[in-house]
Amino acid sequence: MPTSAISFDSRMSDPFTTIDQFIKGLLIGLGLDAAVTDIVLNIVGAVVLGSVVGAVAILLIWAERKLLARIQDRIGPNRVGPYGLLQTVADALKLITKEVLIPKGADRYVFIMAPMVVVAGVIGLWAVMPLAPGLIGSDINVGLLYIIAIGAIGTLGIIMAGLSSNNKYALLGAFRTVAQMLSYTVPLILALLIPVMLAGSMGMSTIVEAQGSVWFIFLAPLAALIFFISSMAEVGRAPFDLTEAESEIVAGYHIEYSGMAFGMFFVGEFIHAYTISALFTVIFLGGWQGPGVESFPLIGFFYFILKTSVMYFVVIWVRGTFPRIRIDQMNAFNWKFITPLALVVFMVTAILDKLVIEAGFNRTAVHLAANALIVLGTFFLLRAHAASLRRRLEVTDRPQVQQPEAASD
Repeated sequence: MPTSAISFDSRMSDPFTTIDQFIKGLLIGLGLDAAVTDIVLNIVGAVVLGSVVGAVAILLIWAERKLLARIQDRIGPNRVGPYGLLQTVADALKLITKEVLIPKGADRYVFIMAPMVVVAGVIGLWAVMPLAPGLIGSDINVGLLYIIAIGAIGTLGIIMAGLSSNNKYALLGAFRTVAQMLSYTVPLILALLIPVMLAGSMGMSTIVEAQGSVWFIFLAPLAALIFFISSMAEVGRAPFDLTEAESEIVAGYHIEYSGMAFGMFFVGEFIHAYTISALFTVIFLGGWQGPGVESFPLIGFFYFILKTSVMYFVVIWVRGTFPRIRIDQMNAFNWKFITPLALVVFMVTAILDKLVIEAGFNRTAVHLAANALIVLGTFFLLRAHAASLRRRLEVTDRPQVQQPEAASD
């Protein structure tokens, strides 16, 4: 085979490394130092990634509005552009032309910075997201720890918006949002520890590579479900959209925001919803893993987008199906059900994985059986609890027989 054909095949088998080496060689050829070249490439990569994620939000908003319309037997956007594709662009232009009003007595600089912090916290999550083999912003060995830490920045932006608005409803909405996000962080972290144990690493690329033979959703389906529910609650999507309960706190922490400042909160929510779909894909669905990826890594990017889009459809489906729950139901569901269940799953997985490795049993079969037993045990306990509540209500509702008073002499 000619040398040119061999070099072409090698470039096609790893196009991302080839592009990186080409740009690096071009910059070095212009006289830049190697260290400066790496810094420039990192900055350009961050700008490109952030711009692409922000641009994708336009398509995500249109897709969600269309899907929710179909679920609710409506048409959705259909006037501006073909199939309403330009409706989100028109809305963005409208928000840009509107004035950003700052309330009297508000902390001006904190008020302006809050929406930027929220959006930056969401986009920052994509820095460690493995999109394809060799295509990752920063391949650090504590990627999941970085995800948890950067997620706290969004919480900071929300409390900044509530405290700086000089509005009691915004403050109440911020407190409620932060309480909800911190509460569901506990089962979220417990669920994330399970794929860390299964992969033996906190690196995002290592977790994806560890799912080459079997996806973690088959080894830990309960952990995947807990992660999905907790992520939905952290984002504040229905049925956990208590951060915008209009009948209780008007519109939540961003009640005083207008124009593009409000638009940044709006965009951040949609990007965050797609981001949790991407995280679920990476951690439990094998990320870019799929047939033919070893020969053509570029196919891995399409696998990643396909899996993430399916999960995003599930997120939209849940939003359009389930009604909003009360705040007491949300707290009870977290502390009395999800968190104890996550603890049980974590302990059982840790013990069984150690035994499976030492005894040489089938790892997938053992973990699936353990998850099935936990589900059966959970249903048994829920049934017993429901029967106890029914008996208590029957005793409470039972009519009391009053004894006739004795006749006085």
